[in-house]
Parts: sequence; structure tokens; C-alpha cells
Amino acid sequence: MAWNTTLSNLLRAPLRRLIAAWVELRLIEPLPERLALDPECPTLYVLPHPALSDTLLLETLCARHDLPSPSQCMRFGDLDLRASVPLPTTSRRFGQRSLFTPPFTRLIEYLATHPDEDIQLVPVSVFWGRAPGKRFGLWKLLAADSWQLTGHVRRALSVIVNGKNVELHFGAPLHLKALLDDRPSEVTNRKVARLLRVHFRRARTRVLGPDLSHRRTLIDGVVGSPAVRQAIVEVADAEGLSRARIEKRAWRYGREIASDMSYPVLRFMDSLLEWLWNRLYDGVEVRGLESVKALAGEHTLVYVPCHRSHIDYLLLSYVLYRDGLMPPHIAAGHNLDMPLVGSLLRHGGAFFMRRSFKDNRLYGAVFNEYLHRLLSRGHPLEYFIEGGRSRSGRMLSPRPGMLSMSLRSHARLFADATGHARGMVFVPVYIGYEKVLESATYLRELKGYKKRKESPLGLIRVLGQLRQPFGRVAVNIGEPLHLDAFLDHHTPQWRRQCDLSRPPWLNHAVPLLGIELARRINDAAALNAINLVALVLLTTPHRAIETRVLIRQLALLVALQRRLPGGRHTSFPDGKPEEWVTQAASLGFIERRDQALGELVLADAAQASLLGWYRNNVLHLFALAGLTAFAFRNNTRLRLEELLDLLAPSWPVLCQELFISTPRSLESSLRDMLEALVEQGLLEYRGDAWKRPNGQLEANEQLQLLGGLVQPTLERGFLLLTTLLRQPSGSLSREDLIEQSRQLAERLALLSGLEAPEFFDARLFTGLIDSLHQEGWLWLEQDRVHYGQALEQGARKASALFDPALRQRLLQISTPQPAQASSSAR
Repeated sequence: MAWNTTLSNLLRAPLRRLIAAWVELRLIEPLPERLALDPECPTLYVLPHPALSDTLLLETLCARHDLPSPSQCMRFGDLDLRASVPLPTTSRRFGQRSLFTPPFTRLIEYLATHPDEDIQLVPVSVFWGRAPGKRFGLWKLLAADSWQLTGHVRRALSVIVNGKNVELHFGAPLHLKALLDDRPSEVTNRKVARLLRVHFRRARTRVLGPDLSHRRTLIDGVVGSPAVRQAIVEVADAEGLSRARIEKRAWRYGREIASDMSYPVLRFMDSLLEWLWNRLYDGVEVRGLESVKALAGEHTLVYVPCHRSHIDYLLLSYVLYRDGLMPPHIAAGHNLDMPLVGSLLRHGGAFFMRRSFKDNRLYGAVFNEYLHRLLSRGHPLEYFIEGGRSRSGRMLSPRPGMLSMSLRSHARLFADATGHARGMVFVPVYIGYEKVLESATYLRELKGYKKRKESPLGLIRVLGQLRQPFGRVAVNIGEPLHLDAFLDHHTPQWRRQCDLSRPPWLNHAVPLLGIELARRINDAAALNAINLVALVLLTTPHRAIETRVLIRQLALLVALQRRLPGGRHTSFPDGKPEEWVTQAASLGFIERRDQALGELVLADAAQASLLGWYRNNVLHLFALAGLTAFAFRNNTRLRLEELLDLLAPSWPVLCQELFISTPRSLESSLRDMLEALVEQGLLEYRGDAWKRPNGQLEANEQLQLLGGLVQPTLERGFLLLTTLLRQPSGSLSREDLIEQSRQLAERLALLSGLEAPEFFDARLFTGLIDSLHQEGWLWLEQDRVHYGQALEQGARKASALFDPALRQRLLQISTPQPAQASSSAR
């Protein structure tokens, strides 16, 4: 063996220089300066298996970043040790099994006799190419990293082929002294090795994901599963067809659904998307990904982003891949499975689902089984709980389909694993754009035009916009939701009933889960230049404001959010209000016009309609501030008890409609908000009450603009309640109430000169009825809307928020005209 060691030492220096010249690290996680090594403690780097290329790369990296050298020789008593070692692993040489044993035992014995000394172990994982263990052609099979340990030839090919796409991941330093106990050193040695193996396994799962089966093998397993076989039998009997024919149909469904994730395509899309983002956007800012990295590898992750653009599909996968996490399998609408585009998305991890398959027993069985197999293997998933893109910019009501299937799969796994299923964690993601590609499309659809079907030609039209500026994008990770803990809290009986095909607790848990995830997404909202300008400008009567007033109000909104954040993970834009106005103008959302008495900021009808979409992205963050300010429009002085009584009926409904995380106490939240408004000079506290400051026109103007944030929402609620209460309980159907309320809102918009189609969007009234229903203000019987005295009393209190002139105007609009009345009589 001496000649082998000598030869290795002779080759080491030129090979290290070759590695340094050829290899490029695309990611170092964490950055070396954040590794938090103890400079007084000797460092021993631990690799998952013997690999000279990994060791030489580590030596090069440590030299560049002034880290302790892995090649140095450390002396502990009579023990000489190189500062990097591999973990124990077995190999075969000339038919004999040999075992590489790291010198932990002698180190442990040394530390036991030297209690004042310590050694820090630093796990190091190197990934050459990040292929997730699937057949991608002979060359990639030989050269790419995977779950299998590589031989010398394959490792050399991997260095050559993937030298420009290498990742190195450091683990947190592990102090060997902290692991010592009274047990023999051999036992402690095995314990240390086991801890390190667990770390390396989780690191590989986090970066590479679980091992991928071949697509055909996966579909074979789906079609051959008991659930799908049972569905084949039932459908064949029901339709009077042979089982072989129905089995072919099931196979066709499997091919229609299943993704075909391909590592070369992931590499290609990573390069393509990096070019696309640099072309489209001024930057992609990611916040909160550390919490995901801490969970990946140990839990099954389900990413649930808000859905504002088709770009969402690509953006999150790009961000995860760039930051060293395995991209998820993505549930995409069947409408995207079009020529060229569908194949690319499928190879990028998309699996396709029809919009509805409630009446297709076989398709539902195949899709459920496919989803279950992805989850059972621990593959990360991504789907949009809203179902489709939000045309209004608001968070849409969660759809139950995918959530229900995920919960059923988790219960099934829990039952099969007798209570030891892999934990499932939902990861809320907020994606905020300064400008979306579909702005013009959304405006067209809000005006009543039919949605265009997706097509390659439509994609070409979108690509024609690449020369336009689109600002920045924010990807904010919300508070992860551990499913087991959520179910234990809301449906504690779930563990005892998880072996049922459709557990009885499912109908209760799914809506609660959807609402909680929607709230967590909104809690991570990103404020940016566009939505902040939209919040202010759209509260003005004619969509025009003095620049100095706009800047002052922008500063107020950000100050209130910093003082009392509307979400636990809200992010703020860089720069100053003056720069935000400039950014909004550069993206074409506003016009800046010089005038003799000072510059004005204006928005025409089309710009105002577009700005409404961006305002709605973050309106929920300012709901309590706006509602509090609105209460002082019609009241110059209010005590806390009076204000609480005034807002109590409206606040829960507002929370339901805008998916706001309800505070534990409205009273304490109101008190904090009043104190914040006093700090900003918008209110004064005198005696036992708060009041508008006398003679301070500027402060009163700011308070007026702040209250205008919730005025459209309150007006819609007023119109709906007026429409409902004019008729006896049970007189109107749900659809009639929605349509009559929508017509009144459209009339109000036209009479007010308000060019905002989203103001009278029927879906907003649908959501409002759902919110009132959930809060118990009304109920449905045989599709008729019923209410009681509680709603009448609540409506009277809520109407007191409006000043007499506005209340009279709304009543006039909602009063049936004589022509309408006679028409109704006929």
C-alpha cells in the first residue's frame, strides 16, 4: 500500500491544480463565512465516501476562503490524522470486502483523557451534476451524480462532464466532545457515524430528491394498484365493456397525467430561465428559504404558492433548483399540455390534471393513485390551492380537490406505516410581481371578454413582450404548516380513522386547511413600488394626486407596516418613496405631469384598472388600519369601547374575505393601531377617547386616504346587505343575490366615474356571501339565502361607519327605480 500512497501524493498537487482550473461551484451552502467554525477548535472534515475529486475540490475551496486546510496533518497525542476523512463504507477489491474505518474511536479515546480539548466535525457533501438517479441516456448515466456510489471511471467522467455544475454543501459543525458519554468508545464511534450518515442521507434527499422510477414503471404500478384495478372492474361492468379495454383507458390516463422529469431538461431550463429572468426582471428576491432547507430531506414538502401568473410554474422551480433544493413535481392544468410547451413542462416535472373529473371514476382513481405514489416516495409537490390564476389580484377561495387528495394519501400512508409515516409539511409561498406578463389579458377578462385558450401562438405573443421592463419579483416563504400537528389540533380523531377510504373528518379538515394556508400565504406578502403606489392613488376621487402628497402617504403606509405588520413574513421594498414613484412611472402605470403649483401623478382609466390588480395583492395588510381610519370619517371622537362596537360586525367578515390571520383580541389590536396612528400624528388621545386633530389639514387628508383603502370593500358589503334585507328571509337565491348585488356595484361604478371592472366582479360577491355564511350571519336552505335578526342588527351597526352623505348615495343606488319596479310587477 506504500507505493499507492506515494503515487497518490505525487499526483495530488497537479490534480488539485486541474480541479481548481476546471471546476466551477454553482452553489456553496452555506457560504463559508457563515459556517461559524470555532477558530480555537481543530476541524475535521468528513466526506460521505472516499473520493479524491471531492477531497481535492474541498482543499481548493478552503484555500480560497481561508478555512482550515483539509490536507493538513493534525496530531492528537501519538495519533497523526489528515484533516479530512471519509465515512465507513464497504467496497470490493479483487473479490474481497474491505472496510474503510474513520479514526473516530481513537479520537474519542483521546478526548476522554483530555477533557479540556475538543474536535469539530464538519460534514461535506459534493454533488456533481445533481441527477436524481434516473436513466437519462448512456453518457449522462455514466457522468451524472446519483444515489449510487460512483466508481473511479464514472467519477472521472463526472468531473469532466459536470465540472461547471458542482454544488458543495457544508453541514453544521458537530462537536465530538458533546457526544461523549459513559459507554465504550466503539459504541460512541458507531453513534457518531450513524449521525453523520443520517445527515448525508438528508442532504442527498434535499438536493437530489428521492430516487426516480422510470415513467413506464411508475404508470405500470399505478394501473396495477388495487384501487385502480377495482375501478377498472366497476367501470367495465357499468359500461358493458371488457376489462382489457378499460385497462387500456387507464393506461392512457396514466400517460396523460404522469410527469417525466428529466435531468438534462432541468439543466436546460435552469439556463433558459436564468436568461429569461435576467431579460424580463431586474432581479428575483427570495426570502425565508432557510426554513425549507431545514425541513427538506426529512419531510415530504408540498409547496402551495399563490397563483398570479403562468410564470409561477417556472419561477418557484428555478428558485429551488438555484438554491440547492430538488424542484417539485407540479400539478398543472390540462390546458397547458399543448404541443411543444406541454412536453417541456412534463420533462421539467409537471403532471397534468383535468379541471374536473368528479364524474369520471376511472380517471379519478388513476390520478389519486399517481399522487399517492409521489407522496409515498417523498417527492416534493407543488400545486395551487386557488385552482386558477387570480384575475382580480386577490387571494381566491381555496379549492378542496388537491388538498383533499393529499390528506387522504397522508392518512393512507399513516395507516400503512402503523403510525410512523413520513411527516408532510405544506410550504406557503407568496410570489409578488411589480408587473405580470398577463396584465393586459386580465384587464380584458375583467371587462367581460371570454378567456382565450392557451396555445403556442399565445406563448409567442407573450414572448414578444420580452423587451418591456417588468421590474422585480419577490418570492417569500411563509410559515410552514406541519400537517400532523394541524390535524391533531382540529380533528384529533384522525389517527383512529385513517384506515378508512374516505375518513369522516375530511370534510371538516379540508376547508380549515385551505383557509389556514391562504392566510399563511397572505402573511408573507411583498410590498413593492407598484402595489404601494396603487394603494394610495386609487383612494383619490379622480385618480390624481400631488406628488408630494403621494410620497408622504407612501412613507406613512410603510411606517405603519413596520410598526404593526399586517403579516408575520411581510417584506418591504428597497429605496425611498421618491424612487418608488419613479419605478411606477418607468413601468407605465402612472403619468407624471408638471404643473405650475407642483408635479401631479395621474392614472388614466386603463392604468387605474391595472393598478387595482396590484393593490388587491396587498390590501389585506392594511385592512385594520384602513377600517380604523374609516371609522373616524363619520366620527370626530371615539372611545375604544365605541370603536370596538362599531367595527366588531365588519372585522370578522373582512378577515374571512381577505384571508387575514385573525388577531387573538380585536380590542388589543385596535388599541395598538390607535397608538400607531397617534404616533404618526393622524389622531390625538384626549381623556379616554381618540379624536381627529383640529386644524391639521394634512393629517386629516392622510387619515381620509388611509380610510379609502377599505371603502370599496365596505361599499360592496353595504350593497349586498341592502339587497338582501329588502326582501324577506329566504326570498332570494344565492345566484339572484350575487347578480343583483353585482348590477348595483356596476351602477355605482358608472355613476362615480370609476373605471374598475374588478369592483363589480361577481366572484367578490360570491366570496362575501361565503364569508357571511362562515361567520353565521346567514345560511342556505334549498339554495335560498336566509338570515335572522343578528344580520339586521349587524347591518345597522356597520352602516353607522358611513357618513350620512355616502350612506344616502348608496341607498339611492340600491333603491329600485319605478321602471324596474313596474317591470318586476309584470
